[in-house]
Amino acid sequence: MTDPNVMRVTSAPTTADLAAAERITTFLTRTYGWMFAGLLVTAGVAAFTAQSPALLQAIFGNMILFFGLVIAQLGLVVWIGRRIETMSPTTAAAIFLGYAGLTGLTFGAVVTFYTAASLGTTFLVTAGMFGALALYGTVTHRDLRGLGQFAFMGLVGLILASLVGLFWHNDALQFIITVVGVIVFTGLTAYKAQMLKSMALAAEGEQAQSFAVYGGLTLYLSFVNLFLMLLRIFGRRR
Repeated sequence: MTDPNVMRVTSAPTTADLAAAERITTFLTRTYGWMFAGLLVTAGVAAFTAQSPALLQAIFGNMILFFGLVIAQLGLVVWIGRRIETMSPTTAAAIFLGYAGLTGLTFGAVVTFYTAASLGTTFLVTAGMFGALALYGTVTHRDLRGLGQFAFMGLVGLILASLVGLFWHNDALQFIITVVGVIVFTGLTAYKAQMLKSMALAAEGEQAQSFAVYGGLTLYLSFVNLFLMLLRIFGRRR
């Protein structure tokens, strides 16, 4: 039985603990700042594209140009992912913002297909879900690497199913893709948010700044894809 007169002694955080916490806080601030910057660029370019019938016709009326944009987006993501450890912060930022701009071009059609009210509602739902998942991934003491591996396997299956869906238009398949997509990107969001803390302690100086840009890109990808999946559910066509 514990003596109520005995006070429980807790160890005070060490200087190393405080320094690590400060590094993580600074890194997360930069990372989420870059994510928001990417979203703003995408939204601005998408709004501009939606107001330009000539630009929409040029992009979506020419399949070579459209798929060229898609391939360019994939190429930028692969490039920054493979070179981020030696890439300067300026180059990483240029690639990320360039990717966000290209995404805005392809998002121009999304803006024209759906009502403004449904776009706004879906964005708010996405922001709420993303915020809750990112917070959980940041504060939880559970190891989410198993969840991350499961989500990545689900992502591979989702990509394959989406490719099939391009050639086989089936409502049941599209519904399954949507549900699986929401599950996959919710899992990835929590996992990536937790991994950011490890990234914060793995680099210093300019490399840490580059890693922050890359972390912002990974969060941006989760947010955008989660938004697209939820738009299939809440979106109302014009």
